[in-house]
Amino acid sequence: MKKAPVMTRWAAEVTPQNVHQEYPRPQMRRAAWQNLNGLWQVKLNTIDEKPEFGRELHRQILVPFAVESALSGVMEKTRYLTYRRIFTVDENWRGKKIILHFEAVDWSTTVYVNGREAGSHQGGYDAFQFDISELILPEKANELIVKVYDPTDDGVYPRGKQVDHPSGIFYTSVTGIWQTVWLEAVNPNHIASFTIVPDIDAKTLNLGIEIEGQSGENALVIETYSDSARLAGMQIPITTPRMANLKLAVPNPVLWTPENPHLYDLKLKLMQGNETVDEISSYFAMRKISLGKDKNGITRLMLNNRYVFQNGPLDQGFWPDGIYTAPTDEALRYDIEMTKKLGFNMIRKHTKIEPDRWYYWTDKLGVLVWQDMPSVNPTDFAKRQTEEHKTQFEFELKQMVKQHFNHPSIIMWIVFNEGWGQYDTERLTSVVKSMDPDRLVSNASGWTDKNVGDVLDWHRYPGPASPQPEKSRAAVLGEFGGLGLPFAQHLWQEKNWGYQNFKEQKNYRDRYEKLYDEIWQLEKNPGLSACVYTQTTDVETEV
Repeated sequence: MKKAPVMTRWAAEVTPQNVHQEYPRPQMRRAAWQNLNGLWQVKLNTIDEKPEFGRELHRQILVPFAVESALSGVMEKTRYLTYRRIFTVDENWRGKKIILHFEAVDWSTTVYVNGREAGSHQGGYDAFQFDISELILPEKANELIVKVYDPTDDGVYPRGKQVDHPSGIFYTSVTGIWQTVWLEAVNPNHIASFTIVPDIDAKTLNLGIEIEGQSGENALVIETYSDSARLAGMQIPITTPRMANLKLAVPNPVLWTPENPHLYDLKLKLMQGNETVDEISSYFAMRKISLGKDKNGITRLMLNNRYVFQNGPLDQGFWPDGIYTAPTDEALRYDIEMTKKLGFNMIRKHTKIEPDRWYYWTDKLGVLVWQDMPSVNPTDFAKRQTEEHKTQFEFELKQMVKQHFNHPSIIMWIVFNEGWGQYDTERLTSVVKSMDPDRLVSNASGWTDKNVGDVLDWHRYPGPASPQPEKSRAAVLGEFGGLGLPFAQHLWQEKNWGYQNFKEQKNYRDRYEKLYDEIWQLEKNPGLSACVYTQTTDVETEV
């Protein structure tokens, strides 16, 4: 471990043996899995080199921390990386399909197992996996090589606020593996994926379940539980096509809210005759997000058919010691708990997509989430973009919606931020809405609204201000505030800035309270429905 200018309280708890050992996919849990986090071998390359199999790399890195981070033990910048790890597979997994999972790697990844290519992937925020069943040596040492290329400023792809030379509102880049790497064993016949759509008005749960493997005498068993008490269950035969669309009754539903984030348990079993060939544990919530009118006819954001003013901070998800990766799972939880204790009921996750466990905690602790699509470079996308770049952006946009579809805390997708890389806004807003008609969609947060989507979103610093609510769109303030109060012992860098800086806590507090006095007036007139205060924490030079 290296030392960053600021180290969090959790850094001292991180060891190669305990680093991010939690199950990485909380909404689709299986018993047979193996965590590959820990010390890996690594080589920082200056050019794209062919992998050398069977040879030691003489440096170490703590996975899953990015190479630029202090917690990785490297704390250097590079374009090209090669990782190496030796692993063995549980002898009880013989005869099963072995799936190698990467929760996120930034940016272009090629994976080799025992000298043979398992697959490749491009994208810094979405999970991907390869079936390595035919590549491994059962009960023997297996060599895993991961090659990564991260162009950062040279690329035209979603990367949020990562840059080669951090300054102002742009921060340190993240290269390579930055989320959990793990193995999973499944039978040839297994549940590939499922979608969860609650309907509080009909008091039902809609499930779409995809089965992978050979057809035959298969059956699905579904059970729901509330506080460990069984609510409902059903068993249905599975035939071709291998997709089951089901509707389960949820009588007297306990609605999910920030005040009472009630989660139901969901059990899925795939049966082949009398044998259970796959079993998954999950959870869901009964909640609805929509637009509606208040008693004065103003268009509002509605939660479970009731108007709830949404008040949250801008959360950029940067850690001083782990950059994109929190030092521990407890650190993830702590930030969300503190957000609630400070009186907020929402978080805008800004130009970054978090690990699944972050959304697990927002689901469990009860925080509404506005989820940004990570932006491309704001300064030169228009003149550098090609159809290939657009295809990549749209692939990652769809992956964001698809992979995080089941989290009840996510209530809005934000396609663009402040015009950064913005194009085909009307079409892309429609694409997201067609994929997920039961959530809100913002076409653009700040600056370049194209009169589509569910909200009209302004940014004002320090603000506040409010757009005029429309007949079919609510008015929200997607960013405001940015008040700064530097603390000498907590500065990432000595040179820092804020949208309005203060030297005394009292003056800072007075200004903050005045901003919110104005927010509550704007809620009444013209009818502001939500606000996002900048921000949860200091980020590098930004306080």
